[in-house]
Amino acid sequence: MKKTALIFGITGQDGSYLAEFLLKKNYTVHGVKRRSSSINTGRIDHIYQEPYLKKRTFVLHYGDITDSLLVTRLVNQIKPDEIYNLAAQSHVAVSFESPEYTANADALGALRILEAIRFNKLEKKTKYYQAGTSELYGRNEKTPQNENTSFHPASPYGVAKLYAHWITINYKEAYNMFACNGILFNHESPRRGETFVTQKIVQAMCKIKYDKQKILYLGNLYSKRDWGHAKEFIQAQWKILQQKKPDDFIIATGKSYSVKEFINEACKQIGFKIKWKGKGLKEVGILVRNNKEEIIIRIEKRYFRPNEVHFLKGKNFKAVRNLKFKPKYSFKSLIKDMLISDLKIARSDMILKKNDK
Repeated sequence: MKKTALIFGITGQDGSYLAEFLLKKNYTVHGVKRRSSSINTGRIDHIYQEPYLKKRTFVLHYGDITDSLLVTRLVNQIKPDEIYNLAAQSHVAVSFESPEYTANADALGALRILEAIRFNKLEKKTKYYQAGTSELYGRNEKTPQNENTSFHPASPYGVAKLYAHWITINYKEAYNMFACNGILFNHESPRRGETFVTQKIVQAMCKIKYDKQKILYLGNLYSKRDWGHAKEFIQAQWKILQQKKPDDFIIATGKSYSVKEFINEACKQIGFKIKWKGKGLKEVGILVRNNKEEIIIRIEKRYFRPNEVHFLKGKNFKAVRNLKFKPKYSFKSLIKDMLISDLKIARSDMILKKNDK
């Protein structure tokens, strides 16, 4: 029987990959996107289906997770078999600047969807997936973190996600819902947002290669994260909802690397020779090319978080055992995939500018 899925956050990195994956699984996919005067559907344009088509399997709806009436109406209208809540204000640094909105979207957004399921009496039909984060662990640096590790979020984003995590468990227990949390550690891809550190690094190296950028400013080079590929992580999200009983899972690679190690590997793959000098805020990354040295990386104080999280690494034993989750992308192949994509864009931009002359 053909299933129907509703994805909140469909225009994001995870939402776009998940939509592709579900369509290949013969789902009908509904997605919620925010109204914007600028185009915000670049990640899903290749699977878009025009509204005039009679038998669409991919349908977009305007909306926002902060609008409870809209959420309730959509859930009632679609009556999905599965709901994936991937919508969020997901930038940790921004959450310090906009804590109220972060709480409204990330914490109360989850509540609105769960309450919509309950209000529409879909507890027995609709399965719910809540996108969690390794930022739940925050300052608890006992590693590797597993499903039983205590939470200690260190940002408004982490705190908001903690509410979403526990309200999901609460609705599962109180109303016998099939509601699950996926605690995903950092996952990247060519579709990662430009303000996230991995994409900032990859894009900058590609632009520097073609002399389109001179310096990249970064914050803490020594933060360590467990980085995987979003394309693989979204498959785990789907598998979580295919279990016989609702449960929560950590999705991670089990390996952790620093921001500086990410830079070094990206430089190596792109053919850059980089060396480091200085300490603290005066540390710089120096590119050696054409027998010349040029500073391409500087440390900027404003990119440090008010409450730093230094080390996160997940233990994915439960996901490996129950979901058969086995990441195929390594740290190096993840970076390679991102570089290949951004190098194509950088080359295209260079060719277009040459043609304009």
